[in-house]
Amino acid sequence: MFSLLPGLSKALLGFLKYCTDFSTLRNMSSLGNKFALPDKYKGSEEVVWAEFIALALETKPLDLGQGFPDFAAPQVVTNALAEVAKSDNVLLHQYSRGYGHLRLVQALSKLYSSKIGREINPMTEVMTSAGAYEALYCAILGHITTCDEVILIEPFFDCYQPMVEAAGGKVICVPLRPTKTSGTVLSSDWKLDISELTSCFTDKTKAIIVNTPHNPLGKVFTREELTVIADLCKKFNVLCISDEVYEWMIYEPYEHVRIATLPGMWERTITIGSAGKTFSVTGWKTGWAYGPANL
Repeated sequence: MFSLLPGLSKALLGFLKYCTDFSTLRNMSSLGNKFALPDKYKGSEEVVWAEFIALALETKPLDLGQGFPDFAAPQVVTNALAEVAKSDNVLLHQYSRGYGHLRLVQALSKLYSSKIGREINPMTEVMTSAGAYEALYCAILGHITTCDEVILIEPFFDCYQPMVEAAGGKVICVPLRPTKTSGTVLSSDWKLDISELTSCFTDKTKAIIVNTPHNPLGKVFTREELTVIADLCKKFNVLCISDEVYEWMIYEPYEHVRIATLPGMWERTITIGSAGKTFSVTGWKTGWAYGPANL
């Protein structure tokens, strides 16, 4: 009988280990379920740019993916950075005002006041952000809630849809369509069908995101096109989030029209800009938004 004890002890220890392992696995499974990706973020796990960047770093091709140059940043910009980096003013490297360094928001106010044709308050109507991406995120998450409908003009920058859906909103798409399909098709040949656009606006519409100059088509929306959008925004009391990060990349005979300058649109428009796009320093991640204080 005693000769069986070592074997029984070994079997019992094995059984206890099995139970412990099973319990651990069960607990791990429970933790996995508890910490699973929330439903509102599902579908946004894979981003095409993440794949492009990884491949570009690995293979070093001529990268025509993301919109950034492979030449040096303007010397006036890098010199300014060097001057700040070497400044005796140690506070330049410490916490600043939460909505943007005073000198920066004042400079943005001065610039856009002249462009918009109205005085923009640097303290209440301008904010800076970690790139235009964060400004978009704040604009969307700050205004969109469950079941709000947001109109996106296809094709669109890939972050718009997941941001809207993360806020609980519903995306309503309206396409730009080419007015010609043979020969040379220009960016200006892509147009919105007015009836299609109009049908997207309902009492559930909370916002529309307008991107001009447009990414990826390069289309510059005309004053007439923006007026149609503006009239619909006013008719249905809709917020306009105007993504204008490429505002300085305009070539004759085209003109950049800021939708916030159209009658009745300042009150309902958040305009977003980017130092990264303006000065070809996308890695600096410096952006901004301006609009009425309540927005």
